[in-house]
Amino acid sequence: MSTILDKVVVITGASSGIGEATTKKLAEGGAKLVICARREDRLKALVESLPNADITYATADVTNKDEVQAIVDLAVEKHGRVDVLFNNAGIMPQAPLSDLKMDEWRQMIDINIMGVLNGIAAVLPIMQKQQSGHIVTTSSAAGHNVFQEGAVYSGTKFAVRAIMETLRQEEHKNNIRSTLISPGTVDTELHLTISNPKRREYIENLQSEIGLKSSDVADAVAYAIGTPASVNVSEILLLPTHQ
Repeated sequence: MSTILDKVVVITGASSGIGEATTKKLAEGGAKLVICARREDRLKALVESLPNADITYATADVTNKDEVQAIVDLAVEKHGRVDVLFNNAGIMPQAPLSDLKMDEWRQMIDINIMGVLNGIAAVLPIMQKQQSGHIVTTSSAAGHNVFQEGAVYSGTKFAVRAIMETLRQEEHKNNIRSTLISPGTVDTELHLTISNPKRREYIENLQSEIGLKSSDVADAVAYAIGTPASVNVSEILLLPTHQ
């Protein structure tokens, strides 16, 4: 029976939302955490709020493969292994395709897709050598269903589903598990990445009125990584009851 206790877990995008909630959840379970995000002040405050937890933090931008590798190397240096990588960093700009927001499109691709691939690239050789490991990635219900003004965001999440399922098929022989966490609307700071004020307000209201809590998603992550090594929870799709 697998548990969370003493598992070495690397979390990206840990400074708020799902990443912050998962850090707290896994810390309660006795995991050894190495967390990163771009906002050092938020990371520092999170670590200070969990004085009894085993947490190391450093800043990293997931679009920078060297910075992601440095976080993974830090975990190995400190703990000798990496049991779990939680690829969680992401953004959610939304606009009609006709708005031609190409800078936002590129940013979503860089963070939501390349950020995930940078994480996989950093841990995969280590997990292959260990002959064990678990890679978890935050996707979205938007990776199952498209919606107006969300073409590129949904596209990145469909891509992540394909990447993670292929990872599962290729690496199961090395005892490496993969899990895709696909939430519906969640009450996080993601709406702040939407540049259109009207659309941002709509999503913010939706999040606050019916959205899942970040802690709900953290519970799903904890469940997936707490299952026995013989069990691969390949995807969890969780939606608000009223969505």
